[in-house]
Parts: sequence; structure tokens; C-alpha cells
Amino acid sequence: MLDLRLIREQPEAIAHALADKGGAELIQEILARDGERRRLIKEADDLKALRNRTSTELAKYKGDVPEELRAQMRTVGDRVKALDVELKAVDEAIEALLVQVPNVPHPSVPPGKSDADNVEVRRWGTPREFAFTPKPHEDVGEALGLLDMERAVKIAKSRFGVLWGPLARLERALAQFMLDVQTQERGYTEVWVPHLVSGETMLKTGQLPKFEEGLFKTVEADEGRTLYLIPTSEVSLTALHGGEVLPERTLPRRYTAFTPCYRREAGTYGRDMKGIFRNHQFDKVELVKLTTAERSRDELESLVSDGEEILRRLELPYRVVERCVGDLGFSAAKGYDIEVWLPGQGKYREISSCSSYADFGGRRADIRYKPDGGGRPEFCHTLNGSGLAVGRTVIAVLENYQEPDGTVTIPSALKVYLPGVERLTRRA
Repeated sequence: MLDLRLIREQPEAIAHALADKGGAELIQEILARDGERRRLIKEADDLKALRNRTSTELAKYKGDVPEELRAQMRTVGDRVKALDVELKAVDEAIEALLVQVPNVPHPSVPPGKSDADNVEVRRWGTPREFAFTPKPHEDVGEALGLLDMERAVKIAKSRFGVLWGPLARLERALAQFMLDVQTQERGYTEVWVPHLVSGETMLKTGQLPKFEEGLFKTVEADEGRTLYLIPTSEVSLTALHGGEVLPERTLPRRYTAFTPCYRREAGTYGRDMKGIFRNHQFDKVELVKLTTAERSRDELESLVSDGEEILRRLELPYRVVERCVGDLGFSAAKGYDIEVWLPGQGKYREISSCSSYADFGGRRADIRYKPDGGGRPEFCHTLNGSGLAVGRTVIAVLENYQEPDGTVTIPSALKVYLPGVERLTRRA
């Protein structure tokens, strides 16, 4: 969430920065409400000062106060109460507007309106040259009898998948491999978190109100309380320290979690309908960091490297692109996408999105740190990224490691997690 003082002091600069990202139209409305708020505060303060001065004068009457003066004080008291009610309503209106305003892009973010304007930063690996036409993952998996979309539709509806036998083991092995790298080598602490969270948690982590239509939710029949299925464990991991003040010496905090993620994928119908690339339920190893402003940029760069390391170990070609302003996302101040090469599609596709929220996330979730050198607590900078999306990594393995006979070779880095399995073959 943006600082109201920043909007008050630099409204034109904020509106200009949000021109391609959206939300600029809210700035003037916030300023109007803020002006009303300050007017109400001044009127209330003036009346309270008058009441205090009059109270001193009333003491002179020693209990024999003229009725006209009593009536005047009752009027003042009633108006002060009314102003308190109005001020509370205005404060709530300003808060409701502030939570709708996106984060301001960092000045270094490339201009642009969509992902077509993202800027390639680097590539790693050379796409394999096939002696045959590589197939998309859904054809590879279904031909082996390991990927079953029809039964998923029967159980639920479209945009779900069933993985059989060795393919299910591959999914689990990839998740374990990712967690081991991040916790044993990259400094992350693994956390097991709730998959159902409150609306307040969703609001504080930036999912509400912006992404309401993209969320799955449930209502507890006995309590009437709405709980949301997490779209990413970033929500739970960031909320861990909501309302807390952390010692600076304990930063940066680096957390990781493996969870299913649930998204309605509203607005994407008709896109990526085949296979498991864009499903309502998918697994992900998430990476979250809490840090100081001074370390924020370095932590973002290392966050991207943490995701890249998984693809390097799996020997999967990829590229890193910096997201432009229009593709940056609601809460992000700066971000990169890691895109893995999918030969079945003949292009790079996103497998991880890494973002710095600067102090936007810390302010929204009320996560602060106490500087070691003393002084007032400051808002933490929050960062998050995928390390990686497990299902999309399964896709990348199926497509990059497919063989002419339809089997799929297991990457060397995974063999310790799949003892005795050299390749995926057709299910009997």
C-alpha cells in the first residue's frame, strides 16, 4: 500500500508513474477525500478548543451557568460527536481507495503496456535439436497413459489434471529436489502453512480487492466466515509476520513452502486449454523474502538466481526477461520472469515470476523492522518468486527430454529422487 503522505505530496508524479500500470484515476479521488478529512479534523479541533476555553469560563459561574451557555456547549458537544462519526467514515473511504492503488514502478523498470514490451536480460542453455518433430506435453503424457485429462474433467471440470504412476512421482520428486536446493544450499527456511486463509489476510497481502474474481473461496456453514484457498503460498508466508516488528539483525528472512495453489484463471478462458499449463490447481515451491531497503535490490537479483539454479541443474534452456510497467503486476515495484524453453510449443514460457514489492508489501501487511543503530521502526521490503512452478517444470521435462519412441528420459539431477527410474514409459 502506498503512503498517503507520498500521494499528498507528489500526486502528479504518482499518477504519471501509474499511467501504464493502472490506478492513476484514484489519485484525485484520494486527494479529495484527504482534503475533506483535514477539513473535518480542523473543525473538530477548533470546536474542542472552544469547549476547553468555555469550560474555564464556566468555572467562574460556580454552578449557576446561564441556560444559553449550556445550550451552546451541548450544541458544540453534539457537533464534535457528529464530526467523529464523519471522520471515521472518511478514514474508511480513504483506506478503501488506498488498497486499490497499485505499487509505483521503480524508475529502472522498462516502459511498456504488455508482456510484448518486456526486455530480455539473458539466456542460458541451447535448445535441443530434435531429429523428429517434438510434441507438446499433453500429447507426450497422454500417449504414455500418464497424463489423464478426461478423468480430471469427470472428477471436477476442465483445467484440472490427473497424473498416473511415474508422472505423479516425477511431480513429487521435482518438488523435493527444489526444496532441497533452496533449503540446503540457498539459505531458505521451509515452512508448512495454511492453504485456507481469511479475507483480512488476502487484503493485507494484496490479493483483495483487486483479484477477487480470480480466487476460490468457501464459507463455513456453522460460522458464516469466508475462507479463501491460497492462489500461492506467498500469501501465507508474507502474512506470518503481519503486525510484527523484527530486529534488523534477523534480516533478511528467507522462507520457502511447497503447496498446491488454487486459481480460477478468470479472464484466461480459451488460452492454454490443453494439458496442465494453466490449471485451477497446481503445485508450486514459493520463495519469499523480508529485508531492508538497502538490501532489497540485491535480494531481488539473488531471488532470480535461486529460480534459475533449478533449471540449470535440470539442464533446461531458459531466458530471463524484465517485466515492463504494464506487465508488472499490482504489488510489484520491479520484477523479472524466468521463461523455460518448451520445444513442443516452440517458444519460451513463464515458469517463475520474481518480484520486489519494496515497502508496499510491508506497509500493507504492517511488517516492520527495528534498525540496529536505533531509531523508529521502518517497513520491511517484501519479495517473492517461484522456485519453481512444479507442474510447468513437469511440462518442460516432458517436452525437452522426450525421445523418438515416445518415452521421456529422467534428468540426471532427479535420478537420486527416482531410484531405479531411468525414463518414463507407457503405463500398462
